[in-house]
This record gives sequence, structure tokens and C-alpha cells, in this order.
Amino acid sequence: MKKTLFLSPPSFNGFDGAAGARYQAKREITSFWYPTWLAQPAALVPDSKLVDAPAHYQTVEDVLKIAKDYELVIMYTSTPTLPNDVKCAEAIKAQNPDTQVGLLGAHAAVLPTQTLEENPVIDFVCRNEFDYTCKELAEGKPYEDIKGLSYRDKFGNIKHTEERELIHDWDAMPSVFPMYEKHLNFRNYFIGYLLHPYVSLYTGRGCPAKCTFCLWPQTIGGHQYRAKTPEAVGKEMALAKSIWGNSVREYFFDDDTFTIDKKRVIAISEHLKKLNLTWSCNARANLDYDTLKTLRDNGLRLLLVGFESGNQAVLDGVKKGIKLEVARKFMNNCNKLGIKVHGAFILGLPNESKETIEDTIRFACEVSPHTIQVSIASPYPGTELYQQAQENGWFTNGDLVASSGIQMSTLQYPNLSASEIEDAVERMYRRFYFRRRTIIPIVKEMIVDPQMLVRRLREGREFMAYLKERHTRSLVNA
Repeated sequence: MKKTLFLSPPSFNGFDGAAGARYQAKREITSFWYPTWLAQPAALVPDSKLVDAPAHYQTVEDVLKIAKDYELVIMYTSTPTLPNDVKCAEAIKAQNPDTQVGLLGAHAAVLPTQTLEENPVIDFVCRNEFDYTCKELAEGKPYEDIKGLSYRDKFGNIKHTEERELIHDWDAMPSVFPMYEKHLNFRNYFIGYLLHPYVSLYTGRGCPAKCTFCLWPQTIGGHQYRAKTPEAVGKEMALAKSIWGNSVREYFFDDDTFTIDKKRVIAISEHLKKLNLTWSCNARANLDYDTLKTLRDNGLRLLLVGFESGNQAVLDGVKKGIKLEVARKFMNNCNKLGIKVHGAFILGLPNESKETIEDTIRFACEVSPHTIQVSIASPYPGTELYQQAQENGWFTNGDLVASSGIQMSTLQYPNLSASEIEDAVERMYRRFYFRRRTIIPIVKEMIVDPQMLVRRLREGREFMAYLKERHTRSLVNA
């Protein structure tokens, strides 16, 4: 085995760019997801090392001290971080030209030729579902014999091997928990709506939904949900309990649609109840009352739900497959059962206008999830949204993120400018959070939980600083 380093490179200060993050950007408050997409292949490679530099505030200099002892460095990259990640790769190569350095992630997987042509320091790119590709690289197999690999041969020519099939035997995939325990400080990972400390994981990949903007199903995971059996998940969570005991307050299942198979998720929840674990997960806004009640009774605390928009035409335009009246009924059921909901919204999707943005703000205030996040539509390469933007001339000349790391709009429409989309993010946050209906439940949390009091005060300061930065950018761009 080659000595292998799996690296999430240093990035913007406070930038949530780990391989688990769905939209790589600096969030409104300090937020770090676990580098699950790096940890999974790392778990397949004996004695490999996992470094998540952003969450551990490590600099390029820190990384270089570690990388000098490794023959193979596999780095996670994304569309907004690629230039910065390549600089880190150049520093590693300058220190030791014999180090093999490659990239994985959706951007590199979709644009392997372009990524290699524009960045000659990179030796290879892992395409598609890359876990076993990484394992074979570490085993020292010749590049030409490894499926799903794009690489530069000894003459500098770019070659592509045949595609690698998707992984179907997920029970055979090792747990990421030992990698977390050995290489990551679990107290460094914060998500505003999750209890702290938390741990996140995937129990499978793929999503049957066809949302045009969603990155992972269209680039790596596919639209077939392939997952571990409830028994395998139960054993994995028992392992988590043996590692962290009661130190971890919440587990988050980051599968795109963890609740798509009701029978499976209920069976998993029964294992979680036996272990006395508090948990949360991604869900679509169409779960029925009885399923929600069973999950709540088995330890479910919170659901992360992508509402995206409060306008039906916008939802239909991105193939969301959810009706607003169904989402309203879902929220009523969650409120009745005491299940908290973190609502995710996206501004600037196709068919968006000033009026539809107002629809979304009103809808968010009406259904009133416990907390919200407001993202800007991100047309990542490989998605249908990206293709639509190219065909219709919607792209601006701007970047996905500003120099500070906050998300910017790279889309504009004939009746809606990029700056109007960006301004609406601040407006929506203010309209939603500066209401008694939102503030009172959050204050109650702070009163009963001292740790939550400290967290919310810190997050409040960060949130106000975020709004100020957005407001300042709006004035500059006006």
C-alpha cells in the first residue's frame, strides 16, 4: 500500500467546504460538515490519514508538514474552491515532486479533461463513485488498469479509463466512524440546527428525485438509492455508541432522502431507540403523520427539509415533485408531533421573479420551520440547471463565492438581476427571524439549555455580521 493522505485543503476562513457540504460556501454562522466523501474511501485504505483542514483551522504550512511523509495525496475539490485547492497541490508538489496528487469531487468528475488541462500539477482525477478507485490507487495498480480514472501519462497525454460501476453492496462498505475517531476532533464540527457535538454519516447514496439543481445525484451518486440494510446500520450505530458514549448529542443521516423507504427507515429507527440515540435526517416534505410519529417515538428530533420555494411554478420548473399544499400538511403534522424542522430555501431558480421571491418569504413565515437557511441557486457543472443556464444565457461573469467565501449569484434573468437575488437573501432572513413566532422558541431553548444559550449568543453575533456584510456588498454594487 502507498502511504496515502486524504485531504480537504485549507480554504477561506470559516468556509464550509468539506466533502459533506452540499453548497460550498461560508455560512451565516460557523458551520462545518464532516468530510464524509473523503472518509469513506479513506476507510478502505489501511493506515491512510484523513485531514480536514478547514474544520481544524490548518494552514497550507500545516498541511505541508503532514504531506511530506506521504506518497499519494487525494484531495477533495469543488467548483468554487478549485483554484485555491490547486495552489495547495502546487505547494505539495514543490516540496516533493514525486508525490502523486489527484482530485475527487463533483467538479473534477464532470470536467476531468478540463481540470487536468488547466492544472498541469494534477496527476489524476477520480470520476464517478470513486471509493474503490482510490483504494486501487493506494494499492499501486497502474493507472491504465483502474476504472473511473482520468490521468496524465508519461508523455503528458490525458487518458480516460472505462467508467466504474456504482456500488451496490453497501453492507460491505466499512464504517467511517473509526476514521473520524482517529483523525478528526468531533467537537470542531458545528451545524446551527443540530445539537453539539454531532456526528453525520451516509448510509447509502443516490436519490430518485430529479431536482435540476441538486449536485450529487446528477454527478456521482445517481438516481438509484443504494443503501445499507437496517441491520448493518444498527451495528454501525452500536459502534458509534461504543466510541463516543454519551458525548455525541445527535447523529445526522445525510443520505439525500433517508426517508424514501419508509419500512427501512422505521426499522433503522428501532435500532436507534434501543441504543437511546437522538437523531435527525434529510427528508422530503411529504412524510405522512403515522410515519412521522413512529420516527419521533424512536428518537427523531429534527428533519432537514428542502422546501426550496414558496411558488409552485418555480418548484415545477426545477422538477421538485412536491406540491405546496402537501408541504403545508407535512409542516402541520411536524408541529403537532413536536418534530423540529430546518427549512432549506433557494432563491434565484428558473422562473424566479420579485413576486415569486415574495411568495417564498411569505410561505416560509407561514409554515414557520424552527430555523431556515437561504441559499442562492448554484448552477454546478453536471447539473441540468447548469445546462439550462448555458442554453439560455443566464450566466453572469461573477464567481460562485466572493473573496470572503459568502455565496454570490452567478445567474440573472431578464426580469431579475443577480444583485436583486443577492439582496433578497438578507431580506428573507430579516423577515423570517425578526418575528415573535421565530424568536420566542429560540429564546426558550436558550433558557433551558446553558450550552444552547452560549451557542445562540455566538451565532447571533455571527449572523448579524453576515447580514452586515451582505448589506455592505449591496450598497457597493448599487
